[in-house]
Amino acid sequence: MLDIKKQKTNSTTLLEVRNLKTSFFTPTGEVKAVNDISYYVNKKEIVAIVGESGCGKSVSQMSVLQLIQIPPGKILDGKIYFNGINLLEYKKNSREMRQIRGKDISIIFQEPMTSLNPVFTVGYQISDVIKTHMEVDKKTAWEIGVKSLEKVGIPDASQRMKYYPFQLSGGMCQRVMIAMAIVTRTKLIIADEPTTALDVTTQAQIMELLISLVRELNTSLVIVTHNLGVVTRYADRIYVMYAGKIVESGTTKDLMTKPMHPYTIGLLKSVPKVDQDEYLIPIPGAPPDLVNIPLQCSFLPRCSYNTDVCQQRVFPDLRTVDEKQHRVACHLDLGVQ
Repeated sequence: MLDIKKQKTNSTTLLEVRNLKTSFFTPTGEVKAVNDISYYVNKKEIVAIVGESGCGKSVSQMSVLQLIQIPPGKILDGKIYFNGINLLEYKKNSREMRQIRGKDISIIFQEPMTSLNPVFTVGYQISDVIKTHMEVDKKTAWEIGVKSLEKVGIPDASQRMKYYPFQLSGGMCQRVMIAMAIVTRTKLIIADEPTTALDVTTQAQIMELLISLVRELNTSLVIVTHNLGVVTRYADRIYVMYAGKIVESGTTKDLMTKPMHPYTIGLLKSVPKVDQDEYLIPIPGAPPDLVNIPLQCSFLPRCSYNTDVCQQRVFPDLRTVDEKQHRVACHLDLGVQ
């Protein structure tokens, strides 16, 4: 095992990402998917990472677990501290990194129907996770797997263990993924668009189930989503990403009541509201090409608030605004819109 010293961090901090840069090298150039981002997750905390498709949300989380395919991807710079240990000091396929995946950090992928191996039964796949990380025999692993399926609300769990993924609905498959994520009593769960492929009713059920289990097990949770409406009810803090960067962060209350970045304001205006009979206001245009990111603010061409200052200055750094945890990367001082 590598002799890796622990970094002194806040005792309440579980995960701390510092200046992470991850790129993909393609024939057209370097795609800067994650471009120098920093964030943290405290113990027993629910954090959301929000933004449009292609903004770097999923890549940032795949980087934490070193699941970036090399080539064409590569983690170029940064530090990822988990319980004070920099995970990037471990090699991608090292024994230490394989132990962390699934035991200390679990991930729930966004496509439940394709996340499970179609040629193995649900029971085989859950048992494999249990035997790998808990060092128990086959019979005990199977029994633990049955209890895990029961915990996520799957009826007749002992029989469902014998099913193949294609015999289950999308909602059932996502419950199986959640069962696999919690079975080792993991410290951190990363839920990457956990409700994308599900209908609205099932989405609500899955989110309520996931949140209740996280709180029951005192586990930290990172929810990756493009829908602000999904997370405002559950998240303690929110990071808003755009074009590979974090453009605003703060408590959920701060971002919902006092959004400071034009992109965050745009996302909020595009969320349907039951109590308002108004048309949704979409954000015009499209995100920039991550191969040719402009030196100025990357949201500039789509921003209805832009001024000459925005066009003359380079991309702004995150700065602290009216609250200690509320930070924004914008030249302007925008209040509630």
